[in-house]
Amino acid sequence: MTQKSEAQKGNITPEMEAVAHDENINVNKLAKLIADGRVVIPKNINGHSKACGIGDGLKTKINANIGSSSKIDDIELEVNKAKLAQEYGADALMDLSTGSDLTTFRKKIMDAVDITIGTVPIYESGVITLNKNKEIIDMDADDLFKAIENQAKEGVDFMTLHCGITKDLVEKLEKAKRMMGIVSRGGTFLASWIKHNQQENPLYENYDYLLELSYEYDITLSLGDGLRPGCLSDASDIPQIQELVNLGGLVKRAQDANVQVMVEGPGHMPLNQIKANMEIQKTICYGAPFYVLGPLVTDLAPGYDHITGAIGGAIAASSGANFLCYVTPAEHLSLPSLEDVKEGVIASKIAAEAADVSKGLDSAWEREREMGKARKEFDWEKQFELAFDHSKPRSYRNKCELDDDEMCAMCGEYCAVKIAKGDF
Repeated sequence: MTQKSEAQKGNITPEMEAVAHDENINVNKLAKLIADGRVVIPKNINGHSKACGIGDGLKTKINANIGSSSKIDDIELEVNKAKLAQEYGADALMDLSTGSDLTTFRKKIMDAVDITIGTVPIYESGVITLNKNKEIIDMDADDLFKAIENQAKEGVDFMTLHCGITKDLVEKLEKAKRMMGIVSRGGTFLASWIKHNQQENPLYENYDYLLELSYEYDITLSLGDGLRPGCLSDASDIPQIQELVNLGGLVKRAQDANVQVMVEGPGHMPLNQIKANMEIQKTICYGAPFYVLGPLVTDLAPGYDHITGAIGGAIAASSGANFLCYVTPAEHLSLPSLEDVKEGVIASKIAAEAADVSKGLDSAWEREREMGKARKEFDWEKQFELAFDHSKPRSYRNKCELDDDEMCAMCGEYCAVKIAKGDF
Protein backbone atom coordinates (compact mmCIF):
# COMPACT_ATOMS: atom_id res chain seq x y z
CA MET A 1 0.00 0.00 0.00
CA THR A 2 0.92 3.66 -0.40
CA GLN A 3 -0.59 6.85 0.96
CA LYS A 4 -1.92 7.43 -2.54
CA SER A 5 -3.51 4.00 -2.90
CA GLU A 6 -5.23 4.39 0.46
CA ALA A 7 -6.47 7.85 -0.49
CA GLN A 8 -7.82 6.42 -3.74
CA LYS A 9 -9.85 3.92 -1.71
CA GLY A 10 -11.15 6.65 0.59
CA ASN A 11 -9.16 5.34 3.55
CA ILE A 12 -7.72 7.83 6.03
CA THR A 13 -4.28 6.84 7.34
CA PRO A 14 -2.65 7.98 10.60
CA GLU A 15 -0.19 9.96 8.48
CA MET A 16 -3.03 11.82 6.77
CA GLU A 17 -4.57 12.58 10.17
CA ALA A 18 -1.24 13.94 11.45
CA VAL A 19 -0.67 16.14 8.38
CA ALA A 20 -4.25 17.42 8.43
CA HIS A 21 -3.83 18.42 12.08
CA ASP A 22 -0.49 20.11 11.43
CA GLU A 23 -1.78 21.99 8.39
CA ASN A 24 -5.23 22.79 9.84
CA ILE A 25 -6.88 21.28 6.76
CA ASN A 26 -9.88 18.96 6.52
CA VAL A 27 -8.54 15.42 6.34
CA ASN A 28 -10.96 14.39 3.59
CA LYS A 29 -9.85 17.35 1.49
CA LEU A 30 -6.24 16.32 2.11
CA ALA A 31 -6.99 12.73 1.07
CA LYS A 32 -8.51 14.02 -2.18
CA LEU A 33 -5.37 16.04 -2.91
CA ILE A 34 -3.23 12.94 -2.28
CA ALA A 35 -5.47 10.80 -4.47
CA ASP A 36 -5.15 13.38 -7.25
CA GLY A 37 -1.34 13.42 -6.94
CA ARG A 38 -1.21 17.08 -5.88
CA VAL A 39 0.07 16.28 -2.37
CA VAL A 40 2.52 13.63 -1.18
CA ILE A 41 3.40 12.37 2.28
CA PRO A 42 6.89 10.86 1.92
CA LYS A 43 6.75 8.11 4.53
CA ASN A 44 8.53 4.80 3.98
CA ILE A 45 6.70 1.87 5.58
CA ASN A 46 10.01 0.99 7.30
CA GLY A 47 10.81 4.54 8.36
CA HIS A 48 10.23 6.38 11.63
CA SER A 49 10.05 9.97 10.39
CA LYS A 50 7.20 12.30 11.23
CA ALA A 51 4.52 12.60 8.57
CA CYS A 52 5.11 15.68 6.41
CA GLY A 53 2.76 16.80 3.66
CA ILE A 54 4.18 18.46 0.54
CA GLY A 55 1.98 19.99 -2.13
CA ASP A 56 -0.81 22.35 -3.04
CA GLY A 57 -2.79 23.98 -0.24
CA LEU A 58 -0.13 23.18 2.38
CA LYS A 59 2.68 25.18 3.95
CA THR A 60 5.81 25.49 1.81
CA LYS A 61 8.31 22.94 3.05
CA ILE A 62 12.09 23.18 3.42
CA ASN A 63 14.77 20.58 2.67
CA ALA A 64 18.36 20.71 3.94
CA ASN A 65 21.19 18.83 2.24
CA ILE A 66 24.02 17.25 4.21
CA GLY A 67 26.52 14.51 3.48
CA SER A 68 30.11 13.38 3.56
CA SER A 69 32.41 13.38 0.54
CA SER A 70 35.43 11.35 -0.48
CA LYS A 71 37.59 14.28 0.68
CA ILE A 72 35.79 15.16 3.93
CA ASP A 73 34.27 12.16 5.67
CA ASP A 74 33.27 13.35 9.15
CA ILE A 75 30.14 11.47 10.17
CA GLU A 76 29.71 13.20 13.53
CA LEU A 77 29.89 16.63 11.91
CA GLU A 78 27.17 15.69 9.43
CA VAL A 79 25.01 14.25 12.22
CA ASN A 80 25.33 17.57 14.06
CA LYS A 81 24.33 19.39 10.86
CA ALA A 82 21.26 17.17 10.61
CA LYS A 83 20.26 17.98 14.18
CA LEU A 84 20.86 21.70 13.61
CA ALA A 85 18.81 21.70 10.41
CA GLN A 86 15.88 20.15 12.24
CA GLU A 87 16.27 22.56 15.16
CA TYR A 88 15.97 25.57 12.86
CA GLY A 89 12.94 24.28 11.02
CA ALA A 90 13.94 22.01 8.12
CA ASP A 91 11.06 19.68 7.24
CA ALA A 92 13.24 17.19 5.37
CA LEU A 93 16.85 16.17 5.08
CA MET A 94 18.71 14.78 2.08
CA ASP A 95 21.83 12.68 2.56
CA LEU A 96 24.09 13.33 -0.43
CA SER A 97 27.04 11.37 0.91
CA THR A 98 29.73 9.93 -1.33
CA GLY A 99 32.17 9.02 1.43
CA SER A 100 32.85 5.66 3.03
CA ASP A 101 30.41 3.30 4.81
CA LEU A 102 27.25 4.94 3.51
CA THR A 103 24.92 2.47 5.23
CA THR A 104 26.28 3.30 8.68
CA PHE A 105 26.14 6.99 7.86
CA ARG A 106 22.46 6.84 6.87
CA LYS A 107 21.55 4.89 9.99
CA LYS A 108 23.22 7.49 12.22
CA ILE A 109 21.36 10.29 10.45
CA MET A 110 18.01 8.50 10.76
CA ASP A 111 18.65 7.83 14.43
CA ALA A 112 19.55 11.47 15.04
CA VAL A 113 16.46 13.15 13.53
CA ASP A 114 12.82 12.32 12.92
CA ILE A 115 12.14 14.49 9.88
CA THR A 116 11.61 13.15 6.34
CA ILE A 117 14.74 11.56 4.85
CA GLY A 118 15.76 11.62 1.18
CA THR A 119 18.73 10.27 -0.79
CA VAL A 120 20.19 10.07 -4.31
CA PRO A 121 20.84 6.32 -4.76
CA ILE A 122 23.02 6.74 -7.85
CA TYR A 123 25.67 8.29 -5.60
CA GLU A 124 25.96 5.03 -3.70
CA SER A 125 26.00 3.12 -6.98
CA GLY A 126 28.84 5.36 -8.14
CA VAL A 127 30.81 4.72 -4.94
CA ILE A 128 30.33 0.96 -5.39
CA THR A 129 31.61 1.24 -8.97
CA LEU A 130 34.73 3.20 -8.01
CA ASN A 131 35.43 0.74 -5.18
CA LYS A 132 35.55 -1.98 -7.86
CA ASN A 133 38.31 0.03 -9.58
CA LYS A 134 35.95 0.88 -12.42
CA GLU A 135 34.89 4.20 -13.90
CA ILE A 136 31.41 5.69 -13.50
CA ILE A 137 30.74 4.95 -17.17
CA ASP A 138 31.18 1.25 -16.34
CA MET A 139 28.52 1.33 -13.63
CA ASP A 140 26.35 -1.79 -13.43
CA ALA A 141 22.63 -1.04 -13.65
CA ASP A 142 22.02 -3.88 -11.19
CA ASP A 143 24.12 -2.04 -8.59
CA LEU A 144 21.92 1.02 -9.03
CA PHE A 145 18.71 -0.91 -8.42
CA LYS A 146 20.31 -2.76 -5.50
CA ALA A 147 21.17 0.60 -3.93
CA ILE A 148 17.57 1.75 -4.41
CA GLU A 149 16.15 -1.41 -2.86
CA ASN A 150 18.61 -1.47 0.05
CA GLN A 151 17.88 2.16 0.90
CA ALA A 152 14.17 1.45 0.67
CA LYS A 153 14.56 -1.38 3.17
CA GLU A 154 16.50 0.96 5.48
CA GLY A 155 13.56 3.38 5.61
CA VAL A 156 14.46 6.21 3.21
CA ASP A 157 11.30 8.24 2.53
CA PHE A 158 12.00 9.81 -0.86
CA MET A 159 14.65 9.34 -3.53
CA THR A 160 15.94 11.61 -6.25
CA LEU A 161 16.13 9.54 -9.44
CA HIS A 162 17.09 11.07 -12.78
CA CYS A 163 14.65 9.08 -14.90
CA GLY A 164 14.04 11.73 -17.56
CA ILE A 165 17.50 11.75 -19.16
CA THR A 166 17.03 9.57 -22.22
CA LYS A 167 19.42 8.42 -24.94
CA ASP A 168 17.65 10.69 -27.41
CA LEU A 169 17.98 13.68 -25.07
CA VAL A 170 21.71 13.06 -24.50
CA GLU A 171 22.26 13.14 -28.27
CA LYS A 172 20.37 16.43 -28.53
CA LEU A 173 22.26 17.88 -25.58
CA GLU A 174 25.56 17.45 -27.42
CA LYS A 175 24.24 19.81 -30.10
CA ALA A 176 22.74 22.33 -27.68
CA LYS A 177 25.99 24.21 -26.99
CA ARG A 178 25.11 24.96 -23.39
CA MET A 179 27.44 27.30 -21.55
CA MET A 180 27.79 24.97 -18.52
CA GLY A 181 26.67 21.63 -19.91
CA ILE A 182 25.39 19.34 -17.14
CA VAL A 183 25.84 20.46 -13.53
CA SER A 184 23.77 17.75 -11.82
CA ARG A 185 26.07 15.08 -10.40
CA GLY A 186 23.50 12.31 -10.87
CA GLY A 187 22.61 13.68 -14.29
CA THR A 188 26.24 13.61 -15.35
CA PHE A 189 26.66 10.02 -14.14
CA LEU A 190 23.75 8.88 -16.28
CA ALA A 191 24.42 11.02 -19.37
CA SER A 192 28.05 9.87 -19.45
CA TRP A 193 26.97 6.25 -18.96
CA ILE A 194 24.41 6.52 -21.77
CA LYS A 195 26.90 8.11 -24.17
CA HIS A 196 29.69 5.62 -23.42
CA ASN A 197 27.52 2.50 -23.55
CA GLN A 198 25.11 3.70 -26.24
CA GLN A 199 22.26 2.28 -24.16
CA GLU A 200 19.07 3.73 -22.74
CA ASN A 201 18.97 5.16 -19.21
CA PRO A 202 18.28 2.10 -17.00
CA LEU A 203 15.99 4.16 -14.76
CA TYR A 204 13.90 5.12 -17.77
CA GLU A 205 14.04 1.71 -19.44
CA ASN A 206 13.14 -0.15 -16.22
CA TYR A 207 10.72 2.45 -14.88
CA ASP A 208 7.97 -0.12 -14.28
CA TYR A 209 10.29 -2.07 -11.98
CA LEU A 210 11.15 1.16 -10.18
CA LEU A 211 7.43 1.77 -9.68
CA GLU A 212 7.03 -1.72 -8.21
CA LEU A 213 9.81 -1.06 -5.67
CA SER A 214 8.37 2.35 -4.85
CA TYR A 215 4.89 0.94 -4.31
CA GLU A 216 6.19 -1.88 -2.07
CA TYR A 217 7.92 0.48 0.38
CA ASP A 218 5.87 3.63 -0.34
CA ILE A 219 8.92 5.48 -1.57
CA THR A 220 8.06 8.92 -2.90
CA LEU A 221 9.81 9.38 -6.24
CA SER A 222 11.50 12.74 -6.59
CA LEU A 223 12.09 12.85 -10.34
CA GLY A 224 15.41 14.64 -10.67
CA ASP A 225 16.17 17.48 -13.05
CA GLY A 226 19.46 16.13 -14.37
CA LEU A 227 19.60 18.87 -17.01
CA ARG A 228 18.78 21.80 -14.76
CA PRO A 229 20.54 25.03 -15.76
CA GLY A 230 23.81 25.66 -13.95
CA CYS A 231 23.93 29.35 -14.83
CA LEU A 232 21.44 32.00 -15.88
CA SER A 233 22.51 31.76 -19.53
CA ASP A 234 21.25 28.16 -19.73
CA ALA A 235 17.89 28.79 -18.04
CA SER A 236 14.70 27.63 -19.79
CA ASP A 237 16.64 26.13 -22.70
CA ILE A 238 15.44 23.23 -24.84
CA PRO A 239 17.24 20.43 -22.89
CA GLN A 240 15.72 21.61 -19.59
CA ILE A 241 12.22 21.82 -21.03
CA GLN A 242 12.47 18.56 -22.96
CA GLU A 243 13.55 16.71 -19.82
CA LEU A 244 10.56 18.24 -18.04
CA VAL A 245 8.28 16.93 -20.78
CA ASN A 246 9.81 13.46 -20.26
CA LEU A 247 9.20 13.77 -16.53
CA GLY A 248 5.58 14.70 -17.14
CA GLY A 249 4.99 11.36 -18.81
CA LEU A 250 6.73 9.55 -15.97
CA VAL A 251 4.64 11.42 -13.39
CA LYS A 252 1.46 10.17 -15.07
CA ARG A 253 2.73 6.58 -15.05
CA ALA A 254 3.61 6.85 -11.35
CA GLN A 255 0.26 8.38 -10.44
CA ASP A 256 -1.58 5.69 -12.41
CA ALA A 257 0.40 3.08 -10.42
CA ASN A 258 -0.56 4.79 -7.12
CA VAL A 259 3.07 5.70 -6.45
CA GLN A 260 3.69 9.05 -4.77
CA VAL A 261 5.75 11.36 -6.99
CA MET A 262 7.10 14.89 -7.07
CA VAL A 263 9.30 16.71 -9.58
CA GLU A 264 12.54 18.63 -9.13
CA GLY A 265 13.21 21.93 -10.85
CA PRO A 266 15.85 24.56 -11.50
CA GLY A 267 18.50 25.66 -10.65
CA HIS A 268 19.72 29.01 -11.85
CA MET A 269 17.06 31.24 -13.36
CA PRO A 270 16.40 34.97 -13.96
CA LEU A 271 13.60 36.45 -11.88
CA ASN A 272 11.38 37.08 -14.87
CA GLN A 273 11.38 33.39 -15.91
CA ILE A 274 10.50 31.80 -12.56
CA LYS A 275 6.72 32.23 -12.55
CA ALA A 276 6.33 30.82 -16.06
CA ASN A 277 8.54 27.84 -15.22
CA MET A 278 6.43 26.99 -12.19
CA GLU A 279 3.21 27.19 -14.21
CA ILE A 280 4.65 25.06 -17.05
CA GLN A 281 5.79 22.39 -14.59
CA LYS A 282 2.41 22.17 -12.89
CA THR A 283 0.70 21.84 -16.27
CA ILE A 284 3.07 19.30 -17.83
CA CYS A 285 3.45 17.25 -14.65
CA TYR A 286 -0.24 16.83 -13.78
CA GLY A 287 -0.11 19.05 -10.68
CA ALA A 288 2.58 16.99 -8.94
CA PRO A 289 4.39 18.80 -6.11
CA PHE A 290 7.35 20.85 -7.36
CA TYR A 291 10.69 20.78 -5.54
CA VAL A 292 13.15 23.56 -6.47
CA LEU A 293 16.79 24.31 -5.68
CA GLY A 294 16.65 28.04 -5.06
CA PRO A 295 16.27 29.06 -7.83
CA LEU A 296 19.38 31.24 -7.80
CA VAL A 297 18.60 34.55 -9.48
CA THR A 298 22.15 35.76 -10.11
CA ASP A 299 25.45 33.97 -10.66
CA LEU A 300 27.51 36.76 -9.09
CA ALA A 301 27.01 36.03 -5.40
CA PRO A 302 29.28 33.16 -4.30
CA GLY A 303 29.37 33.26 -0.51
CA TYR A 304 25.88 34.79 -0.47
CA ASP A 305 23.95 32.22 -2.50
CA HIS A 306 21.60 31.57 0.43
CA ILE A 307 20.31 35.10 -0.26
CA THR A 308 20.02 34.67 -4.04
CA GLY A 309 18.31 31.32 -3.41
CA ALA A 310 15.86 32.84 -0.95
CA ILE A 311 14.89 35.54 -3.43
CA GLY A 312 14.22 32.96 -6.12
CA GLY A 313 12.59 30.57 -3.67
CA ALA A 314 10.08 33.18 -2.51
CA ILE A 315 9.00 33.87 -6.08
CA ALA A 316 8.94 30.18 -6.98
CA ALA A 317 6.85 29.19 -3.97
CA SER A 318 4.42 32.07 -4.44
CA SER A 319 4.04 30.88 -8.06
CA GLY A 320 3.35 27.22 -7.32
CA ALA A 321 6.47 25.49 -6.00
CA ASN A 322 5.81 23.43 -2.87
CA PHE A 323 9.22 22.36 -1.58
CA LEU A 324 12.37 24.49 -1.35
CA CYS A 325 15.81 22.93 -1.18
CA TYR A 326 17.95 25.20 0.90
CA VAL A 327 21.06 26.87 -0.45
CA THR A 328 23.89 27.73 1.94
CA PRO A 329 26.58 30.43 1.76
CA ALA A 330 29.00 27.61 0.85
CA GLU A 331 27.14 26.68 -2.35
CA HIS A 332 29.55 26.23 -5.30
CA LEU A 333 32.50 26.60 -2.91
CA SER A 334 32.75 23.88 -0.24
CA LEU A 335 30.89 21.59 2.10
CA PRO A 336 28.77 23.75 4.41
CA SER A 337 29.75 24.29 8.04
CA LEU A 338 27.31 24.17 10.95
CA GLU A 339 26.81 27.92 10.69
CA ASP A 340 26.26 27.64 6.93
CA VAL A 341 23.54 25.04 7.52
CA LYS A 342 21.81 27.33 9.98
CA GLU A 343 22.01 30.30 7.61
CA GLY A 344 20.74 28.21 4.70
CA VAL A 345 17.73 26.85 6.59
CA ILE A 346 16.74 30.26 7.92
CA ALA A 347 17.07 31.90 4.49
CA SER A 348 14.77 29.25 3.03
CA LYS A 349 12.33 29.59 5.93
CA ILE A 350 12.12 33.32 5.16
CA ALA A 351 11.38 32.55 1.52
CA ALA A 352 8.74 29.97 2.44
CA GLU A 353 7.02 32.31 4.90
CA ALA A 354 7.00 35.18 2.40
CA ALA A 355 5.38 32.90 -0.18
CA ASP A 356 2.83 31.45 2.24
CA VAL A 357 1.80 34.96 3.29
CA SER A 358 1.39 35.96 -0.36
CA LYS A 359 -0.84 32.90 -0.90
CA GLY A 360 -3.03 33.89 2.04
CA LEU A 361 -2.24 30.85 4.17
CA ASP A 362 -3.97 31.31 7.54
CA SER A 363 -1.11 29.82 9.57
CA ALA A 364 1.39 32.24 8.03
CA TRP A 365 -0.83 35.28 8.59
CA GLU A 366 -1.46 34.24 12.19
CA ARG A 367 2.29 34.30 12.89
CA GLU A 368 2.67 37.67 11.17
CA ARG A 369 -0.15 39.18 13.23
CA GLU A 370 1.38 37.83 16.43
CA MET A 371 4.70 39.47 15.57
CA GLY A 372 3.03 42.78 14.77
CA LYS A 373 1.22 42.71 18.11
CA ALA A 374 4.43 41.84 19.98
CA ARG A 375 6.27 44.75 18.35
CA LYS A 376 3.52 47.22 19.17
CA GLU A 377 3.58 46.10 22.81
CA PHE A 378 7.40 46.06 22.99
CA ASP A 379 7.16 42.40 23.96
CA TRP A 380 10.74 41.50 23.18
CA GLU A 381 10.53 37.92 24.50
CA LYS A 382 7.56 37.18 22.27
CA GLN A 383 9.41 38.64 19.30
CA PHE A 384 12.43 36.41 20.00
CA GLU A 385 10.14 33.40 20.35
CA LEU A 386 8.39 34.04 17.02
CA ALA A 387 11.59 34.79 15.09
CA PHE A 388 13.07 32.04 12.90
CA ASP A 389 16.35 32.58 14.77
CA HIS A 390 15.67 33.00 18.49
CA SER A 391 19.23 33.89 19.52
CA LYS A 392 20.45 36.41 16.93
CA PRO A 393 17.79 39.08 17.53
CA ARG A 394 18.25 38.67 21.28
CA SER A 395 22.00 39.27 20.94
CA TYR A 396 21.38 42.44 18.91
CA ARG A 397 18.91 43.68 21.51
CA ASN A 398 21.32 42.98 24.36
CA LYS A 399 24.02 45.04 22.64
CA CYS A 400 21.87 48.15 23.08
CA GLU A 401 22.19 48.12 26.89
CA LEU A 402 19.07 50.30 27.22
CA ASP A 403 17.22 50.79 30.50
CA ASP A 404 13.91 51.50 28.74
CA ASP A 405 12.26 48.46 27.16
CA GLU A 406 10.06 50.71 25.05
CA MET A 407 12.76 51.86 22.68
CA CYS A 408 15.68 50.64 20.61
CA ALA A 409 19.04 52.24 19.96
CA MET A 410 18.08 53.24 16.42
CA CYS A 411 15.20 55.58 17.38
CA GLY A 412 15.70 56.02 21.10
CA GLU A 413 13.30 58.55 22.59
CA TYR A 414 12.08 59.37 19.07
CA CYS A 415 10.50 55.92 18.64
CA ALA A 416 7.36 56.35 16.55
CA VAL A 417 5.57 53.45 18.19
CA LYS A 418 6.30 54.76 21.70
CA ILE A 419 5.29 58.34 20.90
CA ALA A 420 2.00 57.30 19.31
CA LYS A 421 1.22 54.55 21.81
CA GLY A 422 -2.42 54.72 22.86
CA ASP A 423 -3.27 57.44 20.33
CA PHE A 424 -3.58 55.35 17.15
